[in-house]
Amino acid sequence: MTQFACPSFARALVLLPVSLLAGTTLLMAQQQYDSTDHRATEIYSPVPPIVTPAATVGAPPSDAVVLFDGKNEDAWVRVADGGPADWIVSDGILTVNKKAGNIQTKQTFTNYQLHLEFRIPANITGEDQARGNSGLFLASTGKGDAGYELQILDNYNNKTYTNGQVGAIYKQSVPLANPSRKPGEWSSYDVVWTAPVFNSDGTVASPAKVTAFLNGVLVQNGYTLTGETRYIGKPYYKVHGATPIKLQAHGDKSEPISFRNIWVRPLEPLK
Repeated sequence: MTQFACPSFARALVLLPVSLLAGTTLLMAQQQYDSTDHRATEIYSPVPPIVTPAATVGAPPSDAVVLFDGKNEDAWVRVADGGPADWIVSDGILTVNKKAGNIQTKQTFTNYQLHLEFRIPANITGEDQARGNSGLFLASTGKGDAGYELQILDNYNNKTYTNGQVGAIYKQSVPLANPSRKPGEWSSYDVVWTAPVFNSDGTVASPAKVTAFLNGVLVQNGYTLTGETRYIGKPYYKVHGATPIKLQAHGDKSEPISFRNIWVRPLEPLK
């Protein structure tokens, strides 16, 4: 609890008009205090914006950009040609249409917080990588699978190379845990993405970083990426700015997976 050294000063503050009180608070914050004074380490600006949380866990907060609310694909386009996404929307669910290929957001992003829910079909078949394979590309940098992929796969009872299982930054970072749900049950990703920054000469000023939770369990803890996803060869960076978010329509023969409740919060520094 904050205590005032002078009781009469505290009473005077209570009687001040709101506008004057705000000015007084700002003045106090701008004053220089001795290092032994508690006020020397108190900050009053910038003030964090007010965000109204959702009534239910996983629903979008007040400042979120809703990418799929169960009604349509208006926020998405096909990666191949920029046409309508043409995946399947039914009963509030978005299901992969392999003929349409990958889809990505119309809007571009840099740093953000993202929530996404996915479901592996209950009747899934196949094994290894050919079992409910898809991907969440945290930044889509071109056609096909260009970008940075957070893997989606059925690993409830399915072994594969560990830097390619669900929760992995594909071919880069093994997840810290495997909290997979059974096929037919809904899973969720909650991701914080920090985009890479490039110097004017194309070199990397600061690499990309990702923190990710799968079904509420931490699977990537501030991992620093060494470049974009590569199926063959080591990852490397290429210069890009703000990018779309991409969902993969993988070419394996297993039943296509579904998505729901996708939203993103662009993250900008406080001013």
